Amino acid sequence: MAQAQNISFPIDTRSGPRTAEVVCQRRGSGEPLVLLHGIGHHLQAWDPVAGLLAAEREVIAIDLPGFGRSPALPEGTAYDLPGTAAALRSLFEALGLDRPHVAGNSLGGLLALQLGHEKLVRSVTALSPAGFWTEAERRYAFTVLRGLRVGARTLPPRAVDRIARSAAGRTALSGAIYARPGRRSAEAVVAETRAMREATGFESVIGAGRSVLFMHDITELPVTIAWGSRDRVLLRRQGIRAKQVIPGARLVRLPGCGHVPMNDDPALVARVILDTSR
Repeated sequence: MAQAQNISFPIDTRSGPRTAEVVCQRRGSGEPLVLLHGIGHHLQAWDPVAGLLAAEREVIAIDLPGFGRSPALPEGTAYDLPGTAAALRSLFEALGLDRPHVAGNSLGGLLALQLGHEKLVRSVTALSPAGFWTEAERRYAFTVLRGLRVGARTLPPRAVDRIARSAAGRTALSGAIYARPGRRSAEAVVAETRAMREATGFESVIGAGRSVLFMHDITELPVTIAWGSRDRVLLRRQGIRAKQVIPGARLVRLPGCGHVPMNDDPALVARVILDTSR
């Protein structure tokens, strides 16, 4: 198991230069591949596929600022797309990464596409990326996410521990994001419920996301957009819109997968990411 590292790096804010901090895990060898999770999640969302990816890549999974074990961005830093992409660019420099491959899920998929638009990466794999919604679809997705947040903050930790011991309980806690929640371990469900409860960046990201639409074509690098056929958060028809915005992208269906597909079909997701980064 890879050890977590705390990486500090400088960023510019409205109040002047500040220091940001991100927690990451590195494993494997080969061309670097950065993994970006979704809102309210943490880097362990990638655990089901990280070992498969590390057979061919140096895998760097990160807790985005304000999520997992990473503190929030310094005061005066915007959580909008350009601001977060700028922070990730500074993180890449601190890690010694020159245009890594990147894969992201949900919020992480949107950030991965922004990094591709800014030509900061070599390839992009976006799994159910945010930003291709209608206004009604955005409100629906945010309602689901806020429901998960309220549930995580309302249930006492001991109750979460008890509920997660059964497959039915894991379905109740995480069935909105996984098509096969019973496959997720009790420990993983408890940890990601805690991550949602303690996510200091949640409200800032939700606030910034109200006006987000991704409208940039991405050329000169490989882009794959993959969507779970059983995604209950961002409906799969949004993948068609993503293909219209980025005509050169490869659009892939992930049969039987939910919004966070890495746990539902690790082999398929790993293959899609590695195919894009070759």
